[in-house]
Amino acid sequence: MSIHTAHETVAIHPLPPLHAHALKVACSSCNLRELCLPLGLSPAGVERLDTLVANRTSVPRGATLYRIGDPFRSLYAVRTGFFKTRVSAEDGRDQVTGFQMAGELLGFDGIGTEHHSCDAVALEDSQVCVIPFDQLENLSREFSELQHQLHKVMSREIVRDHGVMLLLGSMRAEERLAAFLLNLTQRLQARGFSASALVLRMTREEIGSYLGLKLETVSRAFSKFQDDGVLEVKQRHVRVLDDAALRLLVNGC
Repeated sequence: MSIHTAHETVAIHPLPPLHAHALKVACSSCNLRELCLPLGLSPAGVERLDTLVANRTSVPRGATLYRIGDPFRSLYAVRTGFFKTRVSAEDGRDQVTGFQMAGELLGFDGIGTEHHSCDAVALEDSQVCVIPFDQLENLSREFSELQHQLHKVMSREIVRDHGVMLLLGSMRAEERLAAFLLNLTQRLQARGFSASALVLRMTREEIGSYLGLKLETVSRAFSKFQDDGVLEVKQRHVRVLDDAALRLLVNGC
């Protein structure tokens, strides 16, 4: 398998296939199982799902897991690390379309056309579980609870897209950033991290691209939140000092 950095294409190799005793780590005993496909599956269903996750792939920071136009073959469950998805605008600029963290799935963009419609780029050294989609479809027909969970995950992606449309269509800059930070802290908290302290894996420019804001606007919004005592900002380290103020901004929109 090859991955792409900003300057070159790098050949990487999947981690060695897991032996039978290690497959349990992939799904059955994974600490992210309540956030990923195994949620709600019977023990037999989880055991069968384990057999699909036969390898994991490491993706270095700055490399792409897949690119626009690549053939769609698999979904990817983020085991560790952080990704962004992006598309290229007609003027050549990159538009960030989402950020994905551990326990979330990548690759749904390729189902409709059987080719990926965006790039998936690692924002830090990451690892993904590779789930061949044709085998997943076959298994979901056998286990209705797996099919139900797959549909729930896909629905969650649609709802998230609608949330972004709301951000871009009706919110001011500060409201957009507040909603983004609240969403990020909620997702991190679900993974056992602090609800108030976080390290931004993305740049302010990438945040601006996602929220439809210029870099200068994002920086001004961060500065205002800090001046108002809502946030404490030290480069990429952010601490939420007044969660209620952020919620008031969003709920008052």
